[in-house]
Amino acid sequence: MLGITDLTTYVLGAVFIVLLPGPNSLYVLSVAAQRGVRAGFAGAGGIVVGDLILMTLAATGAASLLKTNPALFAVVKYLGGGYLAWLGFNMVKGAISAWLRPGTEAAPAAPLGAGQPFRKALAISLMNPKAILFFVSFFVQFVDPAYPRPALTFVALGAIVQCCSVLYLTVVILCGHRLAEGFRRRRRLAAAMGGSVGALFIGFGAKLAAASL
Repeated sequence: MLGITDLTTYVLGAVFIVLLPGPNSLYVLSVAAQRGVRAGFAGAGGIVVGDLILMTLAATGAASLLKTNPALFAVVKYLGGGYLAWLGFNMVKGAISAWLRPGTEAAPAAPLGAGQPFRKALAISLMNPKAILFFVSFFVQFVDPAYPRPALTFVALGAIVQCCSVLYLTVVILCGHRLAEGFRRRRRLAAAMGGSVGALFIGFGAKLAAASL
């Protein structure tokens, strides 16, 4: 169908990969819990756009340059790992400040426009060479080379992944929003969550920097 060689296997694989914990979903959860549903969906929008760009690069063959150019891969992975670690460091620093702040209630979050979580989520999504390589290797396996309209096949494959991602991120955002009320009343609980997410981001950054082709 539409040049997809094994639709059932692809859908199951896409669902499994979307459900794997990673910096994308973790960032959206954190934003939704700390800033609310609107900021959460702004972050989700950044992830969706970032994935769309990566899928387009994979479909046009541009992303395969990372496979054939180790120096370029090294630049991308160190930039991506450094960015994730920088985000994590700021989260941990903010969590420590909140933990040490006098009082029992969490301080209200600083005003955050929809653009900031969108841009951060977009950068997180794009600065991930492993994601680029995943789209290259995963998509190619399910494209029928004899199909006369390969562009249509890539669109269909991308649409399936995006639908799974949007549904999952929506659940993540709603769960994060439910947690938000408790965090607003419990300063140290909110600080602990922020610090934990920050530590995980530092770990993601270190893992990404150590990644190999």
